[in-house]
Parts: sequence; C-alpha cells; structure tokens
Amino acid sequence: MPKAVWLLIIGMFVNVTGNSFLWPLHTIYMHDYLGQSLTMAGIVLMINAGTGVIGNLLGGYLFDRIGGYKSIMFGIILTIFALVLLTFWHGWPEYIWIVAILGFSGGIVFPSMYAMVGSVWPEGGRKAFNAIYLAQNVGVALGPAIAGFIAAKNINYIFTANLVMYIIFFIIAFLFYRNLSNSPSASTSVPIDKKSNNQKAPFYAMMIVTFGYLITWIVYVQWTTTISTHTLELGITLKQYSLLWTINGALIVAAQPLIKPIVTRLEHKIKTQLIIGIVIFMGSFVVVGFAENYAMFITAMVILTIGEMFVWPAVPTLADQLAPKGREGFYQGIVNSMATIGRMVGPLIGGVLVEAHGTQMMVFILSSLLIFSIVASLLYDLPLRKINKKNAV
Repeated sequence: MPKAVWLLIIGMFVNVTGNSFLWPLHTIYMHDYLGQSLTMAGIVLMINAGTGVIGNLLGGYLFDRIGGYKSIMFGIILTIFALVLLTFWHGWPEYIWIVAILGFSGGIVFPSMYAMVGSVWPEGGRKAFNAIYLAQNVGVALGPAIAGFIAAKNINYIFTANLVMYIIFFIIAFLFYRNLSNSPSASTSVPIDKKSNNQKAPFYAMMIVTFGYLITWIVYVQWTTTISTHTLELGITLKQYSLLWTINGALIVAAQPLIKPIVTRLEHKIKTQLIIGIVIFMGSFVVVGFAENYAMFITAMVILTIGEMFVWPAVPTLADQLAPKGREGFYQGIVNSMATIGRMVGPLIGGVLVEAHGTQMMVFILSSLLIFSIVASLLYDLPLRKINKKNAV
C-alpha cells in the first residue's frame, strides 16, 4: 500500500481508539454517575447519533468543496474543543450538549477519511476501504479494553484520555494530511449539472444500495442491544458477552487471509460481495433464533463477522465507484449517515418488537427484512443500466 494510505490507516486507528474510550461508557456514566434513567440515556445517545447524521452529510459536502485536509482538521478541532469542555465540565445537563457536539464533529471526520483514501489510492479499489475498515475494528477492539482499565482507576480520567488521543490525531493530520489533499476532492472544478440524468442515475443507484445498507445496520445493531439483553436472560455473563466482541474484532483481522482469495476473485463484482455478505448475516440470525447456550452465540458471532467482512468495506467501495467527479465526499457522507441512522433507530425498533412479540420473533422479523437488502443489492444499478441503454441508442 502507498505511504499515504498507511498515514490514513494510522489516523483512523487513533481516531476510533479515542472514540472507543467514551462510547461504551456513555450509558453507564449517565445512569450510575449522573443519576439519569436508562430512557434518558437512550435519548441522549439518539441525539448523539442524530447530530452524527448531520455531521456525516456536512463532512462529505466539505470534502468536495474544500478538500479532505481542511474538512478533517475542522472535525478534529471541533472535537478537541468539545472534549476540553467535557474534561472540565461533565455534569448534567451540559453532558447532553457536549455529546451532541461530539456526534456532529465525529460525523464530519469519517466520510472525509473514506473519501480521501479513495482519492489517494484509486487503483486500490476495495483494498483501500478494507484497510480503513480494519483500522476501525482494531481501534474498536483496543479502545474499550484501555477505557476499562482507565475507568477502574477513575472514570473521569476517560475524558482526559479521549482528549489526548484526539490531540495525537490532530498532530498526525496536521503534519501529514496536508499534502494528501491539496485541493478539493478529485476535481471540483468539473461543473456538476444537477439536472443531468447522468448525474441523477448514480445518485439513485447510491440511494437504492444504501437503503439496503440501512436495513443491515438496523439488524446488526441488535447484537449490541436486544440480543445482549437476551444473552444475559439465558444466564450468559456480561464478561462472556463482551468476549463475543473480542472474537469479532480478532476474527476480522485474523480471517483476512482466509477471505482474501474469495474477495480477489470477486474484486470487480461488488454486487456479488454484498449479496454473499447479507446471506451470511441472515444465517447468523437464524442461529441466534435457536441459540440456547454460549457456544451457539459464539457460532452466530463468527458467522456474523464473516458476513460483515464482505458487506462493510463493499459499500464505501461502491460509493467511490458511483460518485461523479467532485462528489466523492458527498457519496461517502450518504454511506456513513445511513449507517448512523441504522444505529440510531435499530435499538428502538428491536426493543418494540421484543416487547410485543419476544426475542425469537424479533430475530425472525428483522432477519426477514434482510431480503429487502438483497433486492436492493440486486437492483441498485437499474438506473445506470437505463442511462447506458439510452446512451447506446
């Protein structure tokens, strides 16, 4: 991989590790230390996700207009400002507003990072986005482990540790990212005719595929909400449940050589990658529906992890391929915002279904919804085929 990609990988790792110090402890801190109800904590996290959606779309827009370096630096500086406030001022209700700012500022950074890796290594294709995906997952695996160690001494130290990580990220971006993106994405000097069908077709295709992506996230996020509660009801300990996510993170890294031959063969068949991944997702939830012991949940997590290794890197890769010149950031913003919306509404949908019909029926209903994700993956290129047919005539 080019040096520029390694710099982005390191930056993403530091960014996500810093994020992972805080997000696993939000609910615990609000409930156990600030005395808020779990319902209120859930509302605050929804606000955080909602501002994240806005940040995702703005981050993609800024990438296209002012370039990756400036958009990333803007997001980092805003995050550092919020973390400085949080370090010294983490009571209630100010916690709500600062967490909202963090959702917004973090949302700005992610699409810019994805768009930038696509622009600095266009020939890398899926490999470029898979590298960023791996960096994210290593950060997610390492961050909570470090956060637990720090919180055991004093939970207030978490805020300082998060701030330190973002200062490191700021230094990396300031020193090394300026030359990675001297101008706005790819070529914003190319005029964009918003009325042109040639511009509309890729956008429609993107919206179709990300509709399916949204559904996969609504289903996937049940593992951190309704399924986690279900495991505890079956007598599985919190430590054992946490180990499932350790397995997830370790397998994502360790299994890369195993899936590489398959992905290489399907390198130019993104549609096939998506469908394979979603079908594997469905298999994971079938196992969950019948799981009664820890071994079955381990099996389900392994299947889920293999599925996400196909789907998660494929969608930003497809966004990069579909994006017209000068719109790469905007398309990555759509991808990230759809994932964020899924994480925001998924717990609510899952909770309502569990309360109304029970866990098994919730799993059956939501896994059945993945059929729509498969249909979206099959048909997303329909607008493009229509345009190509018209052009051929």
